[in-house]
Amino acid sequence: MDWRGFAEQMATLARELLAQSSVEDTLACITSSAVELVEGCDAAGILILRGNQVQTLAPTDQLVVDSDQTQERLGEGPCFDAARSKEGERIYRIADFTQEVPRWPDYAPRARDLGIGSMMGFLLYTEEEELGALDMYSYKPGMFTEASETAGWLLASHAAVAFSFARTHTQMEQAVSTRHVIGEAMGILMGERRLTEQEAFDVLRRYSQENNIKLREVARRVCERGSL
Repeated sequence: MDWRGFAEQMATLARELLAQSSVEDTLACITSSAVELVEGCDAAGILILRGNQVQTLAPTDQLVVDSDQTQERLGEGPCFDAARSKEGERIYRIADFTQEVPRWPDYAPRARDLGIGSMMGFLLYTEEEELGALDMYSYKPGMFTEASETAGWLLASHAAVAFSFARTHTQMEQAVSTRHVIGEAMGILMGERRLTEQEAFDVLRRYSQENNIKLREVARRVCERGSL
């Protein structure tokens, strides 16, 4: 493998990831880059695990969705394990699904039925949080080598940072937007009812609690209707 060329591609990818305008675009860039940059990779996706429920993000092929759903149903599989790995192994590589895979006895034959020849799973991890797993698939056995694993691990490391940054940026934008809407709603109530700023906020909060409606939604309604 041309590691110098790969390093240049990774540098370009890092800039592209940070330039994406949304979390969805960032994830799509990650998975499409996996297919493009990692030798042997035919399909890729990101698996998010909440409890034992799986969500598939930015799949490049229906195969990824089918595999994730199978792992969720069985409660086992390489990417399922990678996503919930708290300590120890953060990379899983199965070179050949035509051979017996003792670690995942239920998933392996179903993977063969789906047309999976080999696969890898990488924990998307930053120091602050575990984000899920980057999954890579090949239709043929024996396609993922040690070089593929190293390349995938480097990509996953870049991806985790970009994913975390994109998600934090989106959360900040949402927080600023929420603050603006609440401020506008408070202004409407202050003018309508001759309230102080604190009194107007208390009215919104009390209405939110009594009606079990999020504060942002209460504020949005006030802005739309001109009153509570």
